[in-house]
Amino acid sequence: MSTQKKTDERLIKKYPNRRLYDTQTSTYITLSDVKQLVLDNEEFKVVDAKSSEDLTRSILLQIILEEETGGMPMFSSVMLAQIIRFYGHALQGMMGTYLEKNIQTFIEIQHKLADQGKGLYDGATFNPDMWSQFMNMQAPMMQGMMTNYIEQSKNLFVQMQEQMQSQAKNMFSTFPFPPGGPGQPKDPNK
Repeated sequence: MSTQKKTDERLIKKYPNRRLYDTQTSTYITLSDVKQLVLDNEEFKVVDAKSSEDLTRSILLQIILEEETGGMPMFSSVMLAQIIRFYGHALQGMMGTYLEKNIQTFIEIQHKLADQGKGLYDGATFNPDMWSQFMNMQAPMMQGMMTNYIEQSKNLFVQMQEQMQSQAKNMFSTFPFPPGGPGQPKDPNK
């Protein structure tokens, strides 16, 4: 199945002149076009035309930067600073997984709300005004659901942290540390 997925993946080449070439349509495209591929859930990969280096993450980060600098940003400066602090930290990999799972859960909540909304308007697709009305009606329920979710997520993270601390204590307790080592009082008999 992974072989099939790779063959269905759209290939976009980035040339030294910073232009993006879509090999499926044989045309040059813009970052806006790549953003549309993301919105359309298209599988794609961006590679350097000369070295074949995978540039997909870099292109996606450029799209996020454009979105953050224009219009209404999604990330506050405080949140971005907190994310930056995790780079090089022992929990960096865990943080990435944690954020990914949280976003996936948020998407599932969004799909449930959309399904609930279809029943209200006889299966009609929502226009922006209808979404605003629906979300205004759902605000108290949504607030409660998000509060519960955040609390559960926080508890899970704390449990994971406590488990890691316990495992570290167990692992390091087998090492013969001399008395008076870091965090231990010195032996008064010596």
